[in-house]
Amino acid sequence: MDGAVLQRPGERLVHAAVLVEQREPVEARARHGDLEMVATAGAVLDTQLRRVGKRVAQKGLQALGHHMLMLAMPPVPAPGRTLWAMEEIGLFPLGIVLLPTERVPLHIFEPRYRELVHECLEHEREFGLLFEDEDSVRELGTRAQVIEVLERFDDGRMNILVEGGSRFRVEQLTQGRSFMTALVESVSDEAGDIDPETAGKAAGSFRALAALADAETDEIDEGSPQLSFELAAQVELDAESKQQLLELRSEQSRLELVAELLDAARIALITTRELGDRAKRNGSRL
Repeated sequence: MDGAVLQRPGERLVHAAVLVEQREPVEARARHGDLEMVATAGAVLDTQLRRVGKRVAQKGLQALGHHMLMLAMPPVPAPGRTLWAMEEIGLFPLGIVLLPTERVPLHIFEPRYRELVHECLEHEREFGLLFEDEDSVRELGTRAQVIEVLERFDDGRMNILVEGGSRFRVEQLTQGRSFMTALVESVSDEAGDIDPETAGKAAGSFRALAALADAETDEIDEGSPQLSFELAAQVELDAESKQQLLELRSEQSRLELVAELLDAARIALITTRELGDRAKRNGSRL
């Protein structure tokens, strides 16, 4: 979109919101100096997963001596959960949040993540993308499916396009691979009705922002059970707001937040344009 990157409502103006189709895969340096794959400028990745959310740390997250020995050394599931409801997947902590239905281009550079992606392609598997910032790695993330290999390089690097699937929560880290792995459990919404007026308001906020930015969009299905994710995935929101959406267990609550975020983005875009026009007038001679 010709608009702005929403940070947080009221914090600062946004400058360049973009549609997913306009994103380009870029590289960034991890805090330890290793090149990693990222989807947007400024994302960083620790070379080791230090902690996965406060809740997991508090309950004593265990790491198995070897992930292939899980059946011989079964982990203890959390109260109310069964081991069979969990699945082991490869993890990729990044400085971005991938929403369900969202498509993001990634540049795969480091060997361990090339290995992870190759396995996902060969066996038609998904990997788990977790949001990481300077404080921690979140425990709730999104399954990512590689839907297209955009480009392969002679040195093994590749550009891929991934799509966000279902949400998951990390229950127990496992070991034995070059990349991080964990037992995860699916996350679903709690039962609750969706107010059609709220869905209509969120869709209207999106249409208003798209019209202001002169952006062409697809027809919106206001009855979609994932409308909040479908709308938010088309605008470049800040990672914290996207993680908040991801963690909400109510579509009604997500739609209310999406409408707020989109309205804030539209107001910020209007303000940015007004300031730009004012600067042009002040700099011109009559």
